Amino acid sequence: MSDGSAQTALWLLVLVPALVGAFLVVARPERVAVPVSLLTAALTAALALLVAISGPQVSVPFMAGTDLALGVDALSALVVPTVAVVTLLVLVFSAGEIGRSRGRFHGLMLLFASGALLTATAQTLPGLLLAWEVMGATSFALIGFWWHEQHRVSAGTTAFLVTRAADVGLYLAAGAALAGGGGLVLADLPAASEGWRHVLAAGVLVAALGKAAQLPFSFWLSRAMEGPSPVSALLHSAAMVAMGGYLLLRTEPLLAATGWAGPAAAWVGATTALLLGAVALAQQDLKQVLAASTAAQLGFVVMGAGLGAVGGGAAHLVAHASTKALLFLAAGAWLSALGTKQLAGLRGAARRWSLVGVASTVGALSLAGVAPLALWATKDAVLAVALARSPWLYAVGLAAAALSAAYSGRILLTVWARVPAADRARVAQHLDEEQEGTRHVGRLETLPLLALALGALTLGLLALPPMGDVLARALGEQPVHPGLAEMGASAALALAVLALVRWRPAPRPGWARHWLGLETAVRAVVVGPTLALARALASFDDRVLDRAVGAAAAGAVGVARRAATFDDRVLDGAVGSGSRATTRLARVAARADERGVDGAVEGFAARVRRLAQVARGPQSGQLHHYYVQAVAVLAVGVLLLLSVR
Repeated sequence: MSDGSAQTALWLLVLVPALVGAFLVVARPERVAVPVSLLTAALTAALALLVAISGPQVSVPFMAGTDLALGVDALSALVVPTVAVVTLLVLVFSAGEIGRSRGRFHGLMLLFASGALLTATAQTLPGLLLAWEVMGATSFALIGFWWHEQHRVSAGTTAFLVTRAADVGLYLAAGAALAGGGGLVLADLPAASEGWRHVLAAGVLVAALGKAAQLPFSFWLSRAMEGPSPVSALLHSAAMVAMGGYLLLRTEPLLAATGWAGPAAAWVGATTALLLGAVALAQQDLKQVLAASTAAQLGFVVMGAGLGAVGGGAAHLVAHASTKALLFLAAGAWLSALGTKQLAGLRGAARRWSLVGVASTVGALSLAGVAPLALWATKDAVLAVALARSPWLYAVGLAAAALSAAYSGRILLTVWARVPAADRARVAQHLDEEQEGTRHVGRLETLPLLALALGALTLGLLALPPMGDVLARALGEQPVHPGLAEMGASAALALAVLALVRWRPAPRPGWARHWLGLETAVRAVVVGPTLALARALASFDDRVLDRAVGAAAAGAVGVARRAATFDDRVLDGAVGSGSRATTRLARVAARADERGVDGAVEGFAARVRRLAQVARGPQSGQLHHYYVQAVAVLAVGVLLLLSVR
């Protein structure tokens, strides 16, 4: 492929799903929404494979000092096809799952995917910020998609506000990048001046941890489960949450340059993997189990970024995307068929729909870390680096891996359980409690599960030689191979935990049941004081500002009244007196005009008329009369002359 064609393909990769998605949201063509959406997603997946192979770079002027630049390197070449292919498979599932408002749903999903693709290819902070905003806005719309149900809108609002609060860190980072002189190109961020570099790293770290649902932001992921199952599948696997981990992998040189941000990320990731694993173990709702496990598994990605194990973290991100999309879609299929996602109502569900059961089993075993499935190898690629850096960090990661096996085993035991006749009535009590079940899983819901199960089987090869070595070198790292002993111990640990859960039910820690009380803590520490401050300001406004304004208004009213009285008594009186005097003067002038001026004019006119009559008298029209008159006048003149002498 030529450079020009590759660059065009990169622009189309981002723009096609965005433009088609916007059209579907605005026009909402219900009849053609599904085929248009699937055709767009298929084209996007093909474009993703093309740009992953060719690795193009494009840019357009955006603002002084930087461009809006997109590019595909070794890291994004791994992530971009993952986002595109998972999006396509989730939309195929949605074609059979979503029966109402299809235009709006598929349009929002395409916009959501476009935001994730823009995040994966952004080379500068402006492009990243744009992508961040698109993902945040569309995630809110998708979580609260069934907007007529208030609890779903509330859940979307909670997720949106929590992630938005963390997103402030990315804007702080952009400001620090400009102030630090390093520019807005992501690859140049480590070159910022030392003081600003720390601010930059802190902002990126907060924003990424918020999107990736790491501690202390994890609870928003629980509320996000109110969205439709395909939304959960995409949001938790290849978009939004995954992009938080991706950002840390992308900016790993910046984290390493500070000296503290890398270890901080590693410990936050390890702690989240451990504690959210306990949260997953305590849940009774399958989607809540999977949500907590998402935060836990992204903890390994964050740990990899903090340790500089970008190859292992990226491989785990991709393998987790396939595994988690598979499990969420299976949960959605059972929810549609049985009307519940409670584990108590899903007993024996895998036996009723064998293909769904087999595919979900592959996903659960991968999540448990069973060899040779995907997450076993990718998780160990991160843990091997942790072992070399800090035995304590490795121990926490290994304990988190054991919890992964425990909650995965609990899922497997539940969905494959044989339900005795005595217990069937108790299981049936949970059916149709959340929605009316169809008792059917269609082909459109089943086929994507099989494709994703293939990914859960094979994507672990990304962390093993020789593919792992190629990936590491492409990312500029020295290949780090987990030791055979370490990988064997990890695989044995997963099998041992699964056997233990099979023998004795896993404990469900009560302290972790409500997501560590994180939402309650946030309400107490952030929301409560904020509301108290708002009430105090409102009280100050009522008691001080409003009274001051009222007093000022009362004073103004008094001045206005006095001015009105002065106007009535003085100005109006003076104006009235002046008008009356003017009226009298006008009347006098009128009488003088009538009696004097008019009389004089009329007298003068009468005299002029008389003179005219006299002048007309001699005008007889006969010539001899005129001669006589001339002789008379001449005679009078002579007499006057003689008398004067």
